Amino acid sequence: MADVLVVVGAAIIADGRLLSAQRAEPPHMAGRWELPGGKVDPGETDEAALVRECREELGVTVRLGRRVGGDWRLGASALLRVWTAEIVAGEPRALEHLALRWLGPGELYDVDWLPGDLPVVDVLAGEGLGVDPA
Repeated sequence: MADVLVVVGAAIIADGRLLSAQRAEPPHMAGRWELPGGKVDPGETDEAALVRECREELGVTVRLGRRVGGDWRLGASALLRVWTAEIVAGEPRALEHLALRWLGPGELYDVDWLPGDLPVVDVLAGEGLGVDPA
């Protein structure tokens, strides 16, 4: 498993809505939607990477809550690990994305999710976004 790329994602929830982010790149993913996050750097914990990525991508500080599911496969050589999160400082801005959108329970499927994020969204939808980030 040493050659597996670990990607972390944040299910940022506020006022019963989930924050989604529209990819700007690479070209084959541009325009599709994802949970904010990114790659874990060597020597970095998953949790530290996710806090860093939210700061870099959104300009916010988050507090992580619980894991959503286990390891979600992203093809043969990568996996996604997702935590619920709440914003503790800042207002989300699309610093590295085309757009951001808050989605309520009835809007979760109004955007074109990346295939790797869709199973996580399905879990959140099944919970009615009743996920306490703390």
